[in-house]
Amino acid sequence: MLQGCDAAMPLLTRLHRNGKVQIAIGLGIGIAFGFLLQKGGVTDFNVIVGQLLLENFIVIKVMLSAVIVAMIGVHLLVHFGYAELKVSPGSLGSNMIGGLIFGAGFALLGLCPGTIAGAAGTGALDALFGGITGMLVGAGLFADFYPKIKTRFLSLAPLPADTLYGLLHLDRWVVIGIAEVVMIGILLLLAYLGW
Repeated sequence: MLQGCDAAMPLLTRLHRNGKVQIAIGLGIGIAFGFLLQKGGVTDFNVIVGQLLLENFIVIKVMLSAVIVAMIGVHLLVHFGYAELKVSPGSLGSNMIGGLIFGAGFALLGLCPGTIAGAAGTGALDALFGGITGMLVGAGLFADFYPKIKTRFLSLAPLPADTLYGLLHLDRWVVIGIAEVVMIGILLLLAYLGW
């Protein structure tokens, strides 16, 4: 462990115990995230439809850039002891249910949950009324039906591993390195092709 990391731990412990500061930090990060989504253009219905039609690649560029940064950032936080990685076991059933819910909302509005919030913030009425209302109703219905679908569907066909590096039986940093090279390669290819 680095000395600087050890010195910062009491500050993080104090932040963890202060709920109001956590809410303020979360709100600030959420506002920044929405601002960046809007500036990146991914809160625009036409941009998302363009991505689905393989005519506009802004969405994939923004998403790959976010994953490239977050993948390294999260694992560095875990490595230095600032965070703990908690991975929930997955299953084919939970992926199918989640995919159906996500896909239905995406098909109806052309927006995903993150971009719905960003689009609502820009004043898009379809995102505000259809999206936010849909997310709240959907979350309520899921919570209501969760006990029934938990054993019947969500645990159906458990996945063989919880992480990609666990599935491949490789060191986490090797998998991260390979994934980073692949994602950066895709971004470079898109730039080279002018997409």
